[in-house]
Amino acid sequence: MKNPKSIWSLLPLLLLAVFLYVFVPQTIASEKIGRPVRIVSLCFRNEGLGRIAEIIDEEGAKGTDIIVLPETWRGQLLPETLEGETITVLSELAKKHKTYILSPIDRTDGKLRYNSAVLINREGRVVYVYDKIYPYWNEFDLEPPVTPGTMGEGVYDTDFGRIGIAICFDANFPEIWQALREKGAEVIFWPSAYSAGSQLQAYALLHHYYIVTSTYSKDCQVYDITGQRILDEKSDEITTARITLDLDRGIYHENFNMGKLDKLLKMHGMEVEKELNMPREEWFVLRAKKPGVSARCLAKEFEMEELTDYQDRSRREINRKRNAGFSK
Repeated sequence: MKNPKSIWSLLPLLLLAVFLYVFVPQTIASEKIGRPVRIVSLCFRNEGLGRIAEIIDEEGAKGTDIIVLPETWRGQLLPETLEGETITVLSELAKKHKTYILSPIDRTDGKLRYNSAVLINREGRVVYVYDKIYPYWNEFDLEPPVTPGTMGEGVYDTDFGRIGIAICFDANFPEIWQALREKGAEVIFWPSAYSAGSQLQAYALLHHYYIVTSTYSKDCQVYDITGQRILDEKSDEITTARITLDLDRGIYHENFNMGKLDKLLKMHGMEVEKELNMPREEWFVLRAKKPGVSARCLAKEFEMEELTDYQDRSRREINRKRNAGFSK
């Protein structure tokens, strides 16, 4: 018969094993704070497929969720299909590194030609194609000319969040950016020939989504949900910009939210914090502090209304009152 003392001496080890089995997998699965997305933007002009594939291979090996390339970065002399060399090579790299890749191409589809941004998923499959809605004037001089795209779905749900896409000259048309907001885009990727600058900053400020650029002008800019420019990188060669964005950060108006915010922070102050206060705008930003916590979901549980929802509801209800002649 075994010594009872030796059996009892094993009890702490058994309890530890049970604890690790029950709790550690959950901790590992939710070790990320918020909803982070790792983004790489490559900004360059006149680089070949081989060189860019090398850089994508290097960046993919470091770990990333999406790699973004500039507008028609292989030029507009030889349009190609989705089965062409560019998408074939990039699909293999996306599958190898389990990352999304957003690559614009000069695309042909039957007799039609488009200025397209092609989204490849982590398995190497083309899952979404955005066709530039407003081609620039000289694109109509090509043979065949570029066909203007339509809004279509406008957004795509990746495994990290809902993305929107616009290309270059699209920056000049506010209705595109309003539609992306209405469709719930959380981050907009904007491949382009030029930088746009304050135009994009205005859209980020008005619509409260992130905007990430990839340009011929070799600069990458990223705009926050507050409208602030949070990244601005440029080099003489190929600019490789890397940033992690938290799609769980939420922006709120003080109106009708402050009492609810006080209750939320009183009960969950160890899990969520007011990251930023914007007193002139009367806005504030919430973010999660601990893994496995969603600031936006918690705020919703306390019936807090995000800023875009508040604006949209105010528009609907005030317009309804106007149409009804302000009757009760």
